Amino acid sequence: MDASLASARQPLQLPASVGGITHDPATSAPPQRVPDPPTGVQLQPEESSPKPDSSSSEVAQTTADILQVLQKLQARQSVTPPTPQATSFAPKQELQPQSVSILPQEEPQPSPAAFPEESVSEWDALRTSLRENPHDTEGWNKLVRLAEDSGDLEKIKDAYESLLKMYPNTWSAQIAYLNHFLLPGYFKFAEDNLFTRFLRTSPAVELWKFYLTYIRRINVDPSTRDIVRKAYEFALNHVGQDKDSGEIWSDYIQFLRSGETNSTWEEQQKMDALRKVYHRAVQIPLENVEALWSELETFENNLNRITAKKFLSDLSPSYMQARTVLRQLQRHLGPLFPPPPPSSPSRPYLYLPPKPTFNAAERALVGAWKSYLRWEENNPLEIDEQDRNTFVTRVQGVYRKAVIRMRFFGEIWYMAYVWTNSIGKTEEAINLLKAGIEANPLSFLLNFACAEALEFQGNFEEVHKVFERFLEALRHDLDVHEARIVLSATSSTVSTGAAELIGSQGTEVVQPNASFATQTEENLPQNKELSEKRQEYGLAWTVYMRFTRRAEGLKSARAIFAQARRDKWTPWEVYESAAIAEYHLTKDVRTPARIFEKALETFSDEVDLVAHYLGFLLSINDENNARALFERVIGTFPPDRARPLWERWARHEYQYGDLTAAQKLEKRMAEAYPNDPPIKRFAQRHTYHSTDAIAARDLGVAIVRQSSGTTSSGNSSNSLGRTETQTSLNTTGSTPQPTLTLTPTAASVQHKRPPSPDHKRRDSEGHGPPQYKRARAASPPPGRDRDRWEGGHGGGRKRYNSPSWDRDRDRDAPPQRRGRETEEEKAVNVPSVISWFIGTLPGPSAFDGPVFRTDDLMQVFRGAVIPSATGRSRSPPPPPPRTVGGGRPPPDYGPYQGPGGGRRRY
Repeated sequence: MDASLASARQPLQLPASVGGITHDPATSAPPQRVPDPPTGVQLQPEESSPKPDSSSSEVAQTTADILQVLQKLQARQSVTPPTPQATSFAPKQELQPQSVSILPQEEPQPSPAAFPEESVSEWDALRTSLRENPHDTEGWNKLVRLAEDSGDLEKIKDAYESLLKMYPNTWSAQIAYLNHFLLPGYFKFAEDNLFTRFLRTSPAVELWKFYLTYIRRINVDPSTRDIVRKAYEFALNHVGQDKDSGEIWSDYIQFLRSGETNSTWEEQQKMDALRKVYHRAVQIPLENVEALWSELETFENNLNRITAKKFLSDLSPSYMQARTVLRQLQRHLGPLFPPPPPSSPSRPYLYLPPKPTFNAAERALVGAWKSYLRWEENNPLEIDEQDRNTFVTRVQGVYRKAVIRMRFFGEIWYMAYVWTNSIGKTEEAINLLKAGIEANPLSFLLNFACAEALEFQGNFEEVHKVFERFLEALRHDLDVHEARIVLSATSSTVSTGAAELIGSQGTEVVQPNASFATQTEENLPQNKELSEKRQEYGLAWTVYMRFTRRAEGLKSARAIFAQARRDKWTPWEVYESAAIAEYHLTKDVRTPARIFEKALETFSDEVDLVAHYLGFLLSINDENNARALFERVIGTFPPDRARPLWERWARHEYQYGDLTAAQKLEKRMAEAYPNDPPIKRFAQRHTYHSTDAIAARDLGVAIVRQSSGTTSSGNSSNSLGRTETQTSLNTTGSTPQPTLTLTPTAASVQHKRPPSPDHKRRDSEGHGPPQYKRARAASPPPGRDRDRWEGGHGGGRKRYNSPSWDRDRDRDAPPQRRGRETEEEKAVNVPSVISWFIGTLPGPSAFDGPVFRTDDLMQVFRGAVIPSATGRSRSPPPPPPRTVGGGRPPPDYGPYQGPGGGRRRY
């Protein structure tokens, strides 16, 4: 701390310590936590919250026993007001009321007298709810409101500290928190524990304004003006590049202008200081940059018109650039920071970022943030290399705002890490990743990036900690998800049993239900979300083993695999990755085979595991063991699940076996799949890679594809086999189709809409109301599309601004013109992506919604005026006569490329 600052300190004002914030080298250290409140409820570790116990011994209950528990809970709830359910930070009672709890937490059934009679306060219930659902933004606002309404400083401190732990750097909460301690007797706590902690990492201009107001309020003596000046410089060095900091620049200028001088030298020093601040401000895209420029012109002209012309001429390019960038910046920031909802002045609304759902609006918001961040990285202000620190400070402030506003989007944290690491601040970049992991503990992106960054530094011990914490978080997430499935299945069973009991008016003779644990275990593998989470969990183990194999050798990787084997959530993919790694690193085939066999003992019902094991044995040319494996497992799976195994073994037999073995295999497959036509197997026997000449030439698939242009060469690989396979899967129990499907698409799936019809046929139909259509021949005459554009036969109206509108708008189209327009038109090819998209849509029979009136819809389309692409300002043509058919050509239904013409957007 500077001695000058200490000497300028006044009693009860604490200016030196506040000013010390600006010059203390320790300000770059990580923020420190405020000490726990000495009294009142204390924040308990998160691990202390009770977890749902899903063990089978506790879950297995008869219907009569569970009904008894429900009756006791209903009796308890009748004397307890409804409150949000969750686990309290500091529970005052051991058992909190559960609204629909069916799983008893203890073996002995408690008597009704054992339940506490007193009700839980709204404060404790809300904190309990926030403990279980920390992303409830409305709940946090309500908690703060309850704390402030109570007037208890300990509750206020506890509420804001809990909120800021979940949402750090929320400036509105920080200011509201500080307001409660800017009172005599609390200045020390506000200054040492709040201001010092908040200002280090905050990019919020509002918080810095609040800080400067506090500094000026406690430093009113003229002898402390230097402390105020240093505080302004401190603030501007942190947020002076923000476009909303214009008010701070103006206040600083007024503060310097109001300074008293006693000599010409002091007056000159004052003018130089003002000029320096003005020159810095007008080169920044501030909201009031134009007003500051006008003030600068007046200021310089009042001093010296000759020097003013030179200064203003030198600054004019930078000022014009700042003005231009300001307009671009406003367009970028408009959708990123919408205005907050109205709130009372005494208690402003606390904006807290919600938990992402990745809907369309949130994805668009992420895209807007990425576009803005890339724009800032490209240096739109064209700051010179000698002012690199200014550019770095500006972009750092932008990324700090981004990770606060988009706290739960790992992609934004990763962008901040990449940019920070690119400017050489490696430690700061890794700290960003750690902060992002704290906000998103389940983020694969951030955890893997942090592990790689630490591995690159050689800090292997920290990498192990990152993976261990990540795996623990994933395990907890899996346990919670499993508990929800168990609770859902149990609730359904209990509800059925309770309904039976209520219907029998309390009869005690009830058939006991099967074990809840058994029922749920049967349903767990069928849960798609749980299965996906388990596969992702296996990916974390696989990446962990890769790290240990790279950094510490194969022995360490084997130790990690041994840990994974003891984990109940480890999927079969971890076994496969370990086996393949053993083979590639040791060239030993026995160890991988033993790992695969161990996996089969645990995951004997996984067809994919068997298929990968079979493929591995075939890849190492161990045909005997591969044949033994195939024969051992093929009978354990039903035909609908065993098809990948049949197909894999058949490919091997077709390529490397003899004809007799291939025919025997085909006979067995015909018994398993009687709906497969014989030509399918014959064609597959004579294919290699993606070349299927039988389908392409003998069945005409290549000709159809060439004429339609709807299928790429990649999609045509094995088109015959895949089409037949899908057909046989989707038509079980039906007779085989007599002919093969000749569609050029990869598969023909049931309930899928066929490809889009030919444009020519669609365009040949009239576009007016049905009652005005005229009869026509079965096939449209040549040049029908051109007739509709050029006003040919049929009296069809020409489109406004069409190619012939300017030429023939004043004369009718004579029938003789049709003679020179009957040349053959080129075939219209549907783009492959459109054909694929239409093919994936459900068929007309699947529609069960409201039926629209076609007449009304066609009348709307017929009367619509579509703007011209040429941009000519001309009135639309008169409506066509209603006595004939024809009508307006259809609009362009090509894929929308966006305002950038299909250019890549961030």
